[in-house]
Amino acid sequence: MRRPAITSLAAAAVAAALATSCSSPGATASGDGGAKEVEVALITSTSGPLASYGEQYLRGFEAGLDHATDGTGKIEGVEIKVTRYDDGGDPAKGVSLAKKSAGQGVRIIAGTAASGVATQIAPVAAQNKVLYISGPAATDALTGVNKYTFRSGRQTFQDVATAQQILMRQEDGKDGEDGKGKKVVVLAQDNAFGQANVAAVESVLGTDGTTVDSVLAPPSATDLTPTATKVKAAGPDMVFVAWAGDTAQSMWTTLDQQGVLDAATVVTGLDGRASYPVFGKARDKVTLLAHYVPGAIDNPETEAVEEYFGKKGWKTDLFTPDGFNAAQMVAQAVREAGADGDTDAMVKALEGYTFPGIKGENTVRATDHALVQPMFQAEFDGDAPKVVFTVDAQGIAPTEKKIG
Repeated sequence: MRRPAITSLAAAAVAAALATSCSSPGATASGDGGAKEVEVALITSTSGPLASYGEQYLRGFEAGLDHATDGTGKIEGVEIKVTRYDDGGDPAKGVSLAKKSAGQGVRIIAGTAASGVATQIAPVAAQNKVLYISGPAATDALTGVNKYTFRSGRQTFQDVATAQQILMRQEDGKDGEDGKGKKVVVLAQDNAFGQANVAAVESVLGTDGTTVDSVLAPPSATDLTPTATKVKAAGPDMVFVAWAGDTAQSMWTTLDQQGVLDAATVVTGLDGRASYPVFGKARDKVTLLAHYVPGAIDNPETEAVEEYFGKKGWKTDLFTPDGFNAAQMVAQAVREAGADGDTDAMVKALEGYTFPGIKGENTVRATDHALVQPMFQAEFDGDAPKVVFTVDAQGIAPTEKKIG
């Protein structure tokens, strides 16, 4: 059911609740008239290399809280008070902020954009029995790590499983259906990020007769012709590209010049709006696996976000859904646990919770807290991406883990 339109005054109330607060946080408090509140610490990057991701997340959370509370900032009379913190992408700073918040009685922590920060906050949540809802951090390690940790975004497994679905959908496969007998080459930089992607592709795609090889380039390399030549010489059916940094545009240009984009299906993850021009002329030859494509679906949640963002002069981006989902999860936790802030009650409220988001239906898997959700295959249509195919959530659900 679509939520009723909100007044600008109510929206302003939610925005004010999300403003950075200098007051000391606590789990619950009584305000004027005996009203109760639950405090939430949003810890994410608003500075450093992932600042844009953090901003996308925060805007999504703001819109999500507005939607979940019908613009009031309250759930059944309980005010949700939010304080933002910048971790700068630094695990030590993130841990310090999490410990400080827990020590001051905050029972809900949400964020961050950085996997290295999230994996350090998760143990703090367990130690202090605080509900932790991770943000855009994609590391698989968060799923099932402990009973208090959840996630509001996708994880690496879902990225790679989406690539597998794309491979299976190829109509011109060498050996028939289901991607069997095909060859996948992972093109990445020879660093931790690149090696992690190679491992993920091998674990997901390296089955049922699919061969996975890799071509790893030195992170400092500027002449990428030798790298592109190696990729083409390998004769892949699919090239899975995991690349980051200033050489991305040069990499795509070189792949195009060396004929790689014409010789194989080339798949890479869709990044934020700012990255769209990086593909250059190669964009029409690249298949995109996407966590989110702006305007991917039409539902009441999408309409609510577009309305809210329109008033702010914002545009939805890659990690808008993560913030929006986090706000829905916070609202559900508060709805079931009330202002008492009982963490076990909040955990129970989220396990098995199914709710609509701006990319479709999400389900928090009770057994390990994976967020089962749809993904997308996309391609560029002019200057912007469009959805080619929606990948079913259950078909790319992560392998179940035992909590702890």
